[in-house]
Amino acid sequence: MLVTPGVETLTVVGAHPGALLTVTELGPDDKPGRDLITVVADHAGHAHVGFVPESYQIVRDVDDLVEAVANGVTLAPGEYLVRDTSPDGDGRSERVRVLGVHDHPAPEFYDQILNDGYGYLTVRDGVQLSVMVRTPDRNLYGDGPWPTVVEYSGYTPSDPDNPQPGTMIANVLGFAVVGVNMRGSGCSGGVFDIFSPAQAADGYDVIEVVARQPWVLHNKVGMVGLSYPGISQLFVAATRPPSLAAITPLSVIDDLWRQQWPGGTYNSGFTRAWLAMRDAAVQAGGQAWDQARIDAGDAVCAANQSIRSLNVDFEAFGRAVSNFRPALAARRTADLVEQIDVPVYLTGAWQDEQTGSRFALMLEQFDRSPHVVFTLFNGHHPDGYSPMVIARWFEFLSFHVARRVPVVPPLVRQFAPPLFAEHFGYTAEIEDDRFGDLAEDYDAALDRYLAEPPVRILFESGAGGEVPGAPGARFEVTARSFPPPGTAARRWHLGGEGHTGVLFDEPAATSGAYRYVDDLEAGAISYALTEEFNDFVRPSVPYDWSPFASQHCVRFETPPLSETVTVMGQGHLDLWLCPGTEDTSVQVTMTEVRPDGTEVRVQSGWHRPVHRQEDPERSDDTRVDYTFHRDHRRPLVPGEWERFRVPFMPVAHVFRPGARLRLTVSTPGRDSPFWCFDNPVVPGAAHTVGFGPDHPSVLVLPVWDGVDPLPDFPPSDALRGQVCRHAPPVANIAPI
Repeated sequence: MLVTPGVETLTVVGAHPGALLTVTELGPDDKPGRDLITVVADHAGHAHVGFVPESYQIVRDVDDLVEAVANGVTLAPGEYLVRDTSPDGDGRSERVRVLGVHDHPAPEFYDQILNDGYGYLTVRDGVQLSVMVRTPDRNLYGDGPWPTVVEYSGYTPSDPDNPQPGTMIANVLGFAVVGVNMRGSGCSGGVFDIFSPAQAADGYDVIEVVARQPWVLHNKVGMVGLSYPGISQLFVAATRPPSLAAITPLSVIDDLWRQQWPGGTYNSGFTRAWLAMRDAAVQAGGQAWDQARIDAGDAVCAANQSIRSLNVDFEAFGRAVSNFRPALAARRTADLVEQIDVPVYLTGAWQDEQTGSRFALMLEQFDRSPHVVFTLFNGHHPDGYSPMVIARWFEFLSFHVARRVPVVPPLVRQFAPPLFAEHFGYTAEIEDDRFGDLAEDYDAALDRYLAEPPVRILFESGAGGEVPGAPGARFEVTARSFPPPGTAARRWHLGGEGHTGVLFDEPAATSGAYRYVDDLEAGAISYALTEEFNDFVRPSVPYDWSPFASQHCVRFETPPLSETVTVMGQGHLDLWLCPGTEDTSVQVTMTEVRPDGTEVRVQSGWHRPVHRQEDPERSDDTRVDYTFHRDHRRPLVPGEWERFRVPFMPVAHVFRPGARLRLTVSTPGRDSPFWCFDNPVVPGAAHTVGFGPDHPSVLVLPVWDGVDPLPDFPPSDALRGQVCRHAPPVANIAPI
């Protein structure tokens, strides 16, 4: 039996299949303390411990593991004894020291050599990670040293034959790129555990090894990546590697659990599919290219995959963890970003079909970062690499990693339009160099760059160019923060005139209510007519935005607006609901109804009101978040009124004079491109929305007066990420 301690983990190989392996604390006097957990070795004699329960427990399967995590924590750094306590076992034991994220090896550990091409590097617990070093074109950029960036994820960054998008773009623009597969993925060793402290610590080690290579300019490196490799940058940067120069996280999340359980309802659409794909990809040979290397004789890759049986089924695990657990806090991105102390370039789309827009709730938390650049827009998940913003990404990396004035080589400009046409479906040119006049004065150029407002908000992307739907804004604004200073809550009070729900500026004088019936089909319906994630790079995506039948929703809308209203941030519906069941989920959707009768989707939000306790540290006059802890969960009482706040996802959108702002309350579903919901629905169950003095429901939105938009409406069918249709009538049903 061999026990290998890692960062807040330990792994056992060579035990007898089915052996009971008990982890025991060791006290300061080296005497055994309490038993923490017993795990059962798998069919190959392997076992892994990453979590320990609040009280001792035997863990045999995923169900036991979920129970262990319920009130448990990750395995704390310290001294442990691992014993075979099987009745018929050999009783062997090993003493081990489990590491912490900040238990760094000696500096000379990082003096490893990486050559151009494919190879491996070793992290502090002895696990080998597969890497692929790609240097830029020497004819264009010389023989080095080169500015260098790392792309780090559980996708395929170290696949020698298929570079990731961030890698390809950085290479073309003169950066060396090191693609690294996380532990337990590709040809890397170790156990895959998504967004774990071990993965963050590995990232620290990767940065320090790469920065010491003689071909790395300044011996400082940056990080690149969108989505998974974007999120991983936040975890790595929070460990503060001294050789990290800057990060560029694109299309990221604030918390994996809230992605899997938006508002407390299971996301059976994209997030479920993504985790299932990760589970399949991290099986032995699951990425195809790793199996090809094994078949070609890569003995290291083969040996590294020998413990893949220990990789957890995260889709099944996540589905079972229906409440936010204290043990999950270390994997919550929003709790880590305040520790980041390097420059940060971040982009995100309000209507991101994969990760949503909760990323914007973190933007005020990068307090330690000496420089932040945030670019925000309507649109899709892959738009961070689109021609609309790629020059700004290059600027940031040039200033903070290359330490030179950003100037795009003429040859790159020449070949960019056909490459854009091939990958994005439309022809575009790279934005002009903004600092070319200071090409020989880096310090002056940097000073001007740092003086720019850090937040850039692009409006009405898709309607700003010759190709409808292609990334490109009609206008933009800048600000010192997001939401911008001066943003204030504006309230519209729900009311009714007959069957017509109205959003009034003043409280409704008369009490009333409308009801809606659970839509049993809504949770399984999303509106994108494609299952290919890459289709969202194109100018348009086919969709079918199906409306709710009148009995399955209630709608409220303002009279035609007399002035411009710019929503900027996260709002909510302060809702009085009389539920018809002990458990239900509520969706709120904000749309714009044009004078011509066209309805344009702006944003949605969700909440499951069995979760009652708001998180006071993340809630204020407009923003709302909940603890989602098990102890704060209690059933609804059918027939009794309940007040709670339903948060929208953050958004920036301009409502022009003449438009109507519409609010729809319903069962979750139909109004998202990829997200679906396992709703707690009951056939025929009806829920009542109250308004007026007795039950004063109020729509609360953050409104900013700092936008002077173009006066005319953009084409409704061109707005990127924002679907449209003929507006269904507002015809609500009164309670029975």
